Amino acid sequence: MNAVSANKLELIQIADAVAREKSIEKALVIDAMEDALARAARSRYGHETNVKAEINPTTGETKLWRLMEVVEEVENESAEITLDEARHRNPEAEIGDFMSEPLPPIDFGRVAAMAAKQVITQKVRDAERDRQYEDFKDRIGEIINGIIKRVEYGHVIVDLGKAEAIVRRDQQLPRENYRNGERVRAYIMDVRREPRGPQIFLSRSHPQFMAKLFEQEVPEVYDGVIEIRAVARDPGSRAKIGVMSNDGGIDPVGACVGMRGSRVQAVVNELGGEKIDIVPWSPDDATFVVNALAPAEVTKVVLDEELQRIEVVVPDEQLSLAIGRRGQNVRLASQLSGYEIDIMTEEEESAKRQEEFRVRSERFMEGLDVDDMMAGLLVSEGFSRIEEIAYVEIDELLDIDGLDEETAEELQARAKDFIEEENKKLDEKRKELGVADDILELEGLDLKMIVALGEEDVKSVEDLAGCATDDLVGWNERVDGERKHYEGMLEAFKMTAEEAEDLIIRARLKAGWLTQEDIDAMQAQAEAEEMEETEAVEENA
Repeated sequence: MNAVSANKLELIQIADAVAREKSIEKALVIDAMEDALARAARSRYGHETNVKAEINPTTGETKLWRLMEVVEEVENESAEITLDEARHRNPEAEIGDFMSEPLPPIDFGRVAAMAAKQVITQKVRDAERDRQYEDFKDRIGEIINGIIKRVEYGHVIVDLGKAEAIVRRDQQLPRENYRNGERVRAYIMDVRREPRGPQIFLSRSHPQFMAKLFEQEVPEVYDGVIEIRAVARDPGSRAKIGVMSNDGGIDPVGACVGMRGSRVQAVVNELGGEKIDIVPWSPDDATFVVNALAPAEVTKVVLDEELQRIEVVVPDEQLSLAIGRRGQNVRLASQLSGYEIDIMTEEEESAKRQEEFRVRSERFMEGLDVDDMMAGLLVSEGFSRIEEIAYVEIDELLDIDGLDEETAEELQARAKDFIEEENKKLDEKRKELGVADDILELEGLDLKMIVALGEEDVKSVEDLAGCATDDLVGWNERVDGERKHYEGMLEAFKMTAEEAEDLIIRARLKAGWLTQEDIDAMQAQAEAEEMEETEAVEENA
């Protein structure tokens, strides 16, 4: 009896020890033991038997029951019982209930004991994995310290105490050596459930790792007085970070640099000597791009918000500084600002403007049958297309020095004749491409646009209705860290995303894909969401 009691207590002690070692609930360990007992009992009484095991968490006493389901017709005698038989034992029994009867304790054979051990091991491992996932799933975006456990195929395995994490080769800093037993600091990039257990992915090259390091080193960043608005990194080499202050009396760049560079130097040391440019952030995109290109000086910028592109003009002697070694400076400035940056010298910009002037002048000379002096005069006044000449108010032409009313009217007449002739050719081209007549009825499309769509195999209202906004105006994607632009079918016509979206909705309405009620509901929802965003911003302010 004493030996039995000792064994029972030993069972509870084992459960306590496993729970402490694996940092999981003792109840989960006992549940695993009960499952193991039940499986071992089924191997004794038959696998069809529904066995339930119970372990008293205080005394360690174990009990076994056979569960029998009450059914109308018995198909499995080991697990089912008829309603009549069940009511002999319990008059209140009903179909679907379970009747239980105690089973005598069993002595585990070697095979049963091994099977029970495997069940307990697997259940404990699953519980440990669930605990690890729950512990770390909400910590994505934090910095964590760990000890390097081993290096496998270039990937670093880090011991976090209660779990293991991995710093993959592509998330490490170049030329950084990792040795077993060394402490390492990294950014929790992702936590995923996987068949082999939760995987915790760390990074030392992620842009936000740098942002979090500044948060630790600069109290103003931690307190929210200074905000880090953008980070761009060439890991291990150079980085740019855009900062702004919510307090007009605090210089964000100076605060991040620290006394004699102490704060930024602490971050640089952690990142293996990575050079960091701290850039003042600006809500004006053009200003921010100019700041991001420092230390190069910029003399002129031309911004295209729709295409997310910006032309930057620098003095001839500043070109190599603006581009940087292997294009690093302009590449990081582009990542930081989100704009594709085209850098040119003042000489190149002058040549480009002269070429644009020449092309427009030739277009006017050919289309309006005027000499180069008149064509140059029109271009100098800001006209770039013959359509502008045809449909502008006559008074705007009369404002041009040296242009009388008769000449202005003649210019407009020639412009309208040219457009009419061109439209005839474009309509013939449309018919050759097989573009349906119904697409002509859509407002906002001219024949040049329709031909451009036809050349891209958009030949009916239904085809246009099936397009996305990006298909028409183009889109940008990050490919290998570089911004790549994909041209839209109507991008050359300077169509905005809002105009493209409106055009597609009208095409879907005409094609019968949407009703006016659908459109009204969409607009009402958009207005409600915009109002909610505005209210949220006002509350935060």
